[in-house]
Amino acid sequence: MKDYGTLHELNGRYNLKFERFFPVSPEDVFSILTSPEHFMQWYPFATGEMDIQLGGQITFDDGEGTTYTATITELEKPYLFSFREVDDLINISLEEEKQGCKMNFAHTFDDASWAVNTAAGWHRCLDVFSQIVNGEATNWQDNAAGLREIYSKAFS
Repeated sequence: MKDYGTLHELNGRYNLKFERFFPVSPEDVFSILTSPEHFMQWYPFATGEMDIQLGGQITFDDGEGTTYTATITELEKPYLFSFREVDDLINISLEEEKQGCKMNFAHTFDDASWAVNTAAGWHRCLDVFSQIVNGEATNWQDNAAGLREIYSKAFS
């Protein structure tokens, strides 16, 4: 299934994986990925407060009065950006391809009951990220219910 994520279990944790291809260099994608202005357009609850360095903090606000931070655990320009958000790990790597680059996005978490909703959410977020990279206007499609149905079948 093109652009759909996959779910993997490893050592009692779960890992959602997505791939996206872009017709631009890893440097261009990495620049957008780590730009606070762009990050807050596609990443849930991002505030735009980001200290882009190894051990740096990214600040989030859930809109309901709770703020929290993530810690950047890996940062290798222009190929790797990882951070720990509470107990979850987000790992984003970029690989050069003939016509641009491939982005590998992985979210590792503990509670399998959230896999379907999380996959649908990331799918939508990565669609918006792709729009930003491709220089398109951001358009959040109203497709969450359909995606949850697709992922529910895929993960059962």
